[in-house]
Amino acid sequence: MKKVICSVVIAVAMLSTAEAGRQKVIYGEDNRVDPENAVNSLHVKISKSTSAQVANYKLTAHKSVYILKNETLQEAMNVCPEEKFSQQNAVARCSGFLVGPDLVVTAGHCVSSQSHCDNYSWVFDYKSDQVGDLEIEKSKVYKCKKILVQELNSSVKSDYALIQLDRAVTDREPLKFRTEGKVATGAGLVVIGHPSGLPTKISAGATVKENTHDQFFKSDLDTFGGNSGSAVFDTKSGSIEGILVRGAKDYVRTSRGCLKVNECEDMSSPGCYGESVSRITKVGIKKYLK
Repeated sequence: MKKVICSVVIAVAMLSTAEAGRQKVIYGEDNRVDPENAVNSLHVKISKSTSAQVANYKLTAHKSVYILKNETLQEAMNVCPEEKFSQQNAVARCSGFLVGPDLVVTAGHCVSSQSHCDNYSWVFDYKSDQVGDLEIEKSKVYKCKKILVQELNSSVKSDYALIQLDRAVTDREPLKFRTEGKVATGAGLVVIGHPSGLPTKISAGATVKENTHDQFFKSDLDTFGGNSGSAVFDTKSGSIEGILVRGAKDYVRTSRGCLKVNECEDMSSPGCYGESVSRITKVGIKKYLK
């Protein structure tokens, strides 16, 4: 029987109260893998152009690097020690991806205001095989210069943002994205981002399940809080179809008091209603490309 690993509103330590209801969920087997363990070369290539939103206070400047706050997933969210990735550093808040030399797309609820955006940096290569020493090169850390587009409307279910970085990213390519039309129902999907604040995870094996809403579609993507803003792309072409923004809950509390990933059946089960992905065509990126 196919299982679903669901997400719970425990990421409150990472997200504001307004964002706590936008948790995510895992469907079927836990497909999350670190890029260095992924077998699809296209997915690995695309992961290089995704980024983590990290609070400035979790980055300490030291010569040519930033020292990352030392906080494992177990410490940050009280997950049980045997849970997957429990001992990896988990300091990201949201996810994003590069669509222009200095342009990053994320979820609208991840950058609610310019002052909010100023308090966070965008970190490329926040990956387990590159930050094991808790250091990241300064050249891979960018500030938010300006919010160009930001939509967060519960009535129409819009949730997306486009920000301009403080300088161009020159060591990796912007990602391809859909500019018109919509993804096909049943199309294969992959999501790349930072579930529960962890280093980059690639999660394949999902498909488009519901595709009628103008602003978003639903899928059985394996995502958690922290995946907000993650790139959701066609598994074959590598073209971005949308932005992960909402979903079900992540963890349940055990009798020991720690948290474990919650398992349920499928999208028809209570609390496992699918992951919402804002359509990339709604962002209007082309207007800002030079």
